[in-house]
Amino acid sequence: MSEPLCPQKAPYVKEEAAGTKAWCSCGHSKNQPYCDGSHGRENTGMRPVVFNFTEPKKVAWCGCKKTKTPPFCDGTHKTLP
Repeated sequence: MSEPLCPQKAPYVKEEAAGTKAWCSCGHSKNQPYCDGSHGRENTGMRPVVFNFTEPKKVAWCGCKKTKTPPFCDGTHKTLP
């Protein structure tokens, strides 16, 4: 398994509707923060993190892909070089 790419050193803050979302964990998706299947095309060995929202919610998705609480931002981006 390879290391994930860091698309941005900040969270992706989104208003999410109820339903299932797949967060990109590899950083290769062109549709950040959501998975577009790039992990397979790039042969990363990584898989998306699937999360189900039972009600609408404002979410801070991790943008650096280094969070300790995937798929949500925990501030790790602030410690990256």
